[in-house]
Amino acid sequence: MGGISIWQLLIILVIVVLLFGTKRLKGIGTDLGGAIKGFKKAVSEEEKDADFEQKKQVEEKSASEPVTTQTKSDVKEKS
Repeated sequence: MGGISIWQLLIILVIVVLLFGTKRLKGIGTDLGGAIKGFKKAVSEEEKDADFEQKKQVEEKSASEPVTTQTKSDVKEKS
C-alpha cells in the first residue's frame, strides 16, 4: 500500500497519449493554460478595482469634512 510509483504514472501517461493523441493533449494544455491566465488576470483586476473604490471613498469622505485651521488670534478671541 505504498501509493503510486513513477512507473505506474508513466504507464498512465502512455495510455492517455495513445487515447487522445499529442495534438489533442497539446490543445487541452493550451486551453487550460489560457483559462488559468485569464482567471489570474480577472482576480488581479478585481483587486485593483476594489483598491480604487476604497481610495475613492476615503477621498470623498475627507473632502466632505470641513477643514478648520485656528490661528493664535482665533484662540485668544475665544478665551
